[in-house]
Amino acid sequence: MLLKPTNIREQLYKAKLQSSEEQLINEVYLLLQKSSEKEGKILKNISGNTHRAENNFKFDLLETDRIFHIDQIKEICINYRLRFLDSKYFKGQIPDKTIDKIKLLEQKHNIEIEGFKIVAPSKLFKLADKDDPLLFAPIGNGYFYLIDKWGNDLHPLRRILVWPFKNIVNLTLLVVLISWLATLFIPDGLFSKSNSQMEFMIIFFFMFKSLAAVVIFYGFALGKNFNPAIWNSKYFNA
Repeated sequence: MLLKPTNIREQLYKAKLQSSEEQLINEVYLLLQKSSEKEGKILKNISGNTHRAENNFKFDLLETDRIFHIDQIKEICINYRLRFLDSKYFKGQIPDKTIDKIKLLEQKHNIEIEGFKIVAPSKLFKLADKDDPLLFAPIGNGYFYLIDKWGNDLHPLRRILVWPFKNIVNLTLLVVLISWLATLFIPDGLFSKSNSQMEFMIIFFFMFKSLAAVVIFYGFALGKNFNPAIWNSKYFNA
């Protein structure tokens, strides 16, 4: 039986190919391991107790339309009854695409981002929900950089629905309006034979006191407060 001669060049190519495959597998494994470690560190920074006031971003690489001042964030939180809190209080899940954006941002600016803040409805800081959180990172001097937004948009009528909770004046006007409408639905002559302006005012005053009592009881019993008092409060009954 004749043995085929060994082509040393072919054997060299095979060795090179095998070595390249092993090297490629090792490199991919290390890359995945490094990526996993990076994600773990990012999640730790998001859920950790860091209070960094600023991150050393390279300003030329930032998108200016994503930079917001604390006063602008406060205005939105008050108008829509949202909270602006450290990300460690957030009880929802951070999407993978958001983690990827943070990794890309850290790689681009060659920094480790800390001091994350989130804008979201109060209930999102207690349990998972479908509303839309906004993730910010501090730049310094009261400015924050919007990293990502996920979830669904807020209800289009949310600003109107939370308008009464903006301040005591708005809430009083709402109670007055509801009392006036309720008084109009009282049948004529229900309490007296003659209809008069005085009778209407007495019934209206009674309606107003009753509704005001319910609102005050509800507010104190559930620890509710007005939007300007809760927008950056970490306490449930602030």
